[in-house]
Amino acid sequence: MLRQLAVRREALFAMLGLATAWQIASLFFPSYLFPPLPAIGAAFAKIFGSWEQVGNALATALRILAGLAGAFLLGVVFAVAMAKSRKANDYLFPILHFNQGIPALSWVVISIIWFKSIEFRIWFIMVVTTVPAFAFQILDAYRSISKDLHEMALSFRPSRYDMFRTVVLPTVVPGILTAFKVNLGNASRVVVVAELVGATGGVGYQLLQMQQLFDLAGALAWTLVLVLFVLGTQQILTLLESRLLRYRAQSERGL
Repeated sequence: MLRQLAVRREALFAMLGLATAWQIASLFFPSYLFPPLPAIGAAFAKIFGSWEQVGNALATALRILAGLAGAFLLGVVFAVAMAKSRKANDYLFPILHFNQGIPALSWVVISIIWFKSIEFRIWFIMVVTTVPAFAFQILDAYRSISKDLHEMALSFRPSRYDMFRTVVLPTVVPGILTAFKVNLGNASRVVVVAELVGATGGVGYQLLQMQQLFDLAGALAWTLVLVLFVLGTQQILTLLESRLLRYRAQSERGL
């Protein structure tokens, strides 16, 4: 507990230091390069003072969550297939590994050529860029199941459901939560790129508008909106992790 408070205090001091340095820089540089903090704050407040702007923020949040949900489900299918079949692993592993090397911008171009629906384009880009991390993380977690634990559980002749509930699930849940944390940051960057091309709403679209208006304060305000969403969602995942894995916390305190 004390360690967590110390980390939070240091993080707060770091952010205050960054804000102070930015404000000092705004005194010596033009406002279009370093807008003062009050201007950024006003632009940020303006976003939440308009239902239309709030709708843009919510659209991006929903796109991220929908993309992660689709990637997670597909990643589970791939992970199970690779875990159960050596041939499936031999075919799917190189394809997923190859996919990891394809830039998100390339998928943006491909999706524009392939699909007409803007929402489906964005969802497709989100899924295809995040599914490898889900598949590999879940597969690694499954393969990390202790052989001794597995054999001991089999000695009790459990049903498939009991084996999944007592052995498989507790082992793969930490990997799933880690994959969500990692992919959340990746998805937030990918969705902005996807929204920059062809979207008529969302944070990426608003950033494009700010760029055309040469409004750095507005661009930073929209960036903060996305960052706060990511940090808030990660905090929810952390709370969920502490709830689901509270037995780990007890063992760590006992060391």
